[in-house]
Amino acid sequence: MARVTVEDCIDKVENRFDLVLLASHRARLISSGAQIAVERDNDKNPVVSLREIAEKAISPEDLREELVHSLQKYVEVDEPEPEAVPLIGAPGTGVDADDTDVTTDRMSEEELLKGLEGLTPPESQPEPDAGDEEEEG
Repeated sequence: MARVTVEDCIDKVENRFDLVLLASHRARLISSGAQIAVERDNDKNPVVSLREIAEKAISPEDLREELVHSLQKYVEVDEPEPEAVPLIGAPGTGVDADDTDVTTDRMSEEELLKGLEGLTPPESQPEPDAGDEEEEG
């Protein structure tokens, strides 16, 4: 194969832009020392990478995965779940059992409204006079 063209590769990678990304990524890998899967024939790395794609010597899906992995800045690592931390108030921690029991009171909407009606707004509450405090003391 004297010359490789886009038409030789387009049936393997249908999008021309994807082809350029994959071939350039493979050319960079070859430049960094990766083994080539075809004979070099005095070709430069971009041509060798296109020939590898055209001859199906390298899988475009594998190249795509490698490209995505190389562009990732954060790789999620599966870490073991942390051990269960004992709760405050668990047996043996020195807290009384009565302190850990939480009870909630339920009140109906009517009871809540009656309680709110009994409250006076802050602006209508009489302010204590400063003179009253001085006379008491």
